[in-house]
Amino acid sequence: MDSREAFVALNLVEHVGPVRVRQLLEHFGDATAILRASRHQLAQVRGIGADTAAALADWEQTVDLSGELQRIRDFGCRVLTQADEEYPELLRQIYDPPVVLYVKGQLTPQDKNAVALVGARMTTHYGLEAARKLGYQLAYVGVTVVSGGARGIDTAAHQGALSAKGRTVVVLGTGINLVTPPENAELFERIAAHGAVLTQFPFNRPADKQSFPIRNRIVAGLTLGTVVVEATLTSGALITANFATEYGRQVFAVPGRIDSPRSKGCHDLIKKGAKLCEGVEDVLSEFEYLFPASNRPPSVSDTGVLPALALSENEQRIYDALGAEETSIDDVIRHSGLPSSAVSVALLSLEMKRAVKQLPGKLFVRNR
Repeated sequence: MDSREAFVALNLVEHVGPVRVRQLLEHFGDATAILRASRHQLAQVRGIGADTAAALADWEQTVDLSGELQRIRDFGCRVLTQADEEYPELLRQIYDPPVVLYVKGQLTPQDKNAVALVGARMTTHYGLEAARKLGYQLAYVGVTVVSGGARGIDTAAHQGALSAKGRTVVVLGTGINLVTPPENAELFERIAAHGAVLTQFPFNRPADKQSFPIRNRIVAGLTLGTVVVEATLTSGALITANFATEYGRQVFAVPGRIDSPRSKGCHDLIKKGAKLCEGVEDVLSEFEYLFPASNRPPSVSDTGVLPALALSENEQRIYDALGAEETSIDDVIRHSGLPSSAVSVALLSLEMKRAVKQLPGKLFVRNR
């Protein structure tokens, strides 16, 4: 058994988390020595009680290590430990970094410039639109978008990043072979192809009330800052924001309607000192040393022209149907000759590319 396999085994032992593993490593020196130690030797370690010592001493009776290693091979994922160069440096800096990370896809040096976009599962159209726009704009300038893959804001954030052909990382609150919610199976495959799917949980570990806060700490730990897009006062997204504060990372909150319960969590964060986020510039300005304005792709409003490579066929038809005058969505549909569903998707994409501006009353103009 090598060191990596030993860490996989330790991660499978009940009640042995990252902090206890660190204490054990300080005492025994390496993971394999921990698994060879006797119950008496284990009980001598600070912070390791009799129950934990017994669980570790008897690990071979309760842990199916060979089965887990086979599942890793069959699934086509990898396991990272903190000894690996690919293990995220920002995550390594937190108080309780995961003992192992199961990874499908690739983590790259670019991912050190990552921002979390999180929020409610039950959301509004406004929240979904804001999450997609921010995800798109962040990914477009080279920021890796990290979220939890849940319904609502998380899904919209990942979708926005993928639309920009940028990098995004999903952190699961389950084993890597489980898809929660089930309708995101295709999304997670796309994320693995353009970023990474990762978790600290072993195969077949279902989601529960404990797993999601554990997941949220990884989301906060992987990133330079956390943007809460939409959240109630009891939303799990606030747990992620609290972890970000604890880790010394920046917290942002997108404001919403003052009478909407789904904006109360964001407004509360702003009252407590989170930076109000009205757009991508509010995020990037906090990390000017990483993303100086001179290095960012110019927007349409800066140049007066569209980047030639930015538009799909439908987007070009929609853009051509617009002018300097305000145009209703009904007129856009009529002039473009496209179905309403295609027009809505293309207009949203054009907004995220800053090619088009939406005005009150569902009116649209080119963004000069």
